[in-house]
Amino acid sequence: MNRVTVSSVCKCLGVSTSGYYAWRKRQANTAQKYNDLKAVYWQHHARLGAPSLVHDMHDLGYSMSERTVGRMLKKLGLRSRIARKYKHTTDSNHRLPTAPNLLERQFTVIQPNKVWTTDITYIRTKQGWLYLCVMMDLFSRRIVGWQTSHRIDCQLVCDAFHYAMARQGYPTGVMVHSLAKQCFSGSQYCSRDFRTLLLTNNCIQSMSRRGNCWDNAVTESFFHTLKGHVVHDSVFATRKEANAVLFDYIEIYYNRVRRHSANGWLSPEAFEQKYFKNLEGSVVHNTV
Repeated sequence: MNRVTVSSVCKCLGVSTSGYYAWRKRQANTAQKYNDLKAVYWQHHARLGAPSLVHDMHDLGYSMSERTVGRMLKKLGLRSRIARKYKHTTDSNHRLPTAPNLLERQFTVIQPNKVWTTDITYIRTKQGWLYLCVMMDLFSRRIVGWQTSHRIDCQLVCDAFHYAMARQGYPTGVMVHSLAKQCFSGSQYCSRDFRTLLLTNNCIQSMSRRGNCWDNAVTESFFHTLKGHVVHDSVFATRKEANAVLFDYIEIYYNRVRRHSANGWLSPEAFEQKYFKNLEGSVVHNTV
């Protein structure tokens, strides 16, 4: 009985043996590429699309474009979660004094702890509403402080600010920007307690202009992403359960893993680490 070999089959088909093995290698590489893309996609819990995932694939050593990743995702039947339209929750019906808009939509900041933006949103649970207040550093888009409560009051924003200050080492001269009257922000940020807290910590208050919600677009964009990734289509039995999910998303995923286009597609923490590393290198160079 004659033994069938690869070389004999290739000779019969009129193809070279080396060409056959090269084809097999390409097939294996393609399969591995798809497997790696699926793994990266699920590592992000189906939250991201091609614009972000292409950088994860580059880190794995693959040279491909965003368009190629998009085609691969389509072939695999995978797509990112799409967030619904964001809704504001804070009180706009107040007559408390507001601060001027000092930020003026200058969302690019060159140093940490120079500008924090803040806002409040809500999460539905079977126990009732859970309100979330965040403080975001515009430099890296990192959430430097956040707090939740079953009440939407000035204590909520004061607690979030305290958290951010303690975490960041009590920096001075920070501009804290929020929405203002007639732009769905309200008494929480205009309260005497919060304004006194800022003054005591040598911080500067800034508020959006009337009717210009885009003046706090970066924080609203974070809420929009948060809602689409972990809130919409979820049913939380308790506020404690929702709070645990928020912790996992903000502290474990968003700050440390999720890439941000404003950071050159680095995560907030990676972007800050790069900044301080470059700063340290610059100091050493100048000393030498």
